[in-house]
Amino acid sequence: MSASGHALFDTAIGRCGVAWGPQGLLAVQLPEMSDGGTTRRLLKSAGASFPLSDGPPMVAQAIEGIQALLRGEPRDLCELSLDLSRLTEFQRKVYAIARAIAPGHTRTYGEVALELGDVKLARAVGQALGHNPFAPVVPCHRVLAAGNRPGGFSATGGAATKLRMLAIEGAVLSETRPLFD
Repeated sequence: MSASGHALFDTAIGRCGVAWGPQGLLAVQLPEMSDGGTTRRLLKSAGASFPLSDGPPMVAQAIEGIQALLRGEPRDLCELSLDLSRLTEFQRKVYAIARAIAPGHTRTYGEVALELGDVKLARAVGQALGHNPFAPVVPCHRVLAAGNRPGGFSATGGAATKLRMLAIEGAVLSETRPLFD
């Protein structure tokens, strides 16, 4: 068992990755086109190169929780410890708000910005979520553009992946039907 490392694991949407350190999860990566791509992006988000490892029990708990969420179980993953030391105070606040959004529910960038105190922060909220190193533990896919449009998503597949993840969770966007029945 290693105090720092990374692992790849299978989910309903493809192979994801997780990197950890002594203070908790450093990064979580949604699937890329290949294991190599997933690993590269994961380690870039983690800010360092870590060995492939089984990890401590908290890593097994994280993997099981992410797998459950991505197969449609209503998991919020708030029990998972994140190492937030490399983040700005603004990112920490945005990610805390995003983590409070229950599976199957959504909010808009503007609503998150308003909770931060100024609706004019909506673009900054989008940028912070676009750099989220913990998706889906920090569920940036649950934050939508105005009018409940998907907006951007930095994972492979972009907005289609975001909508697929929301469909897995059973989220219903106003005036829309699920894309993946």
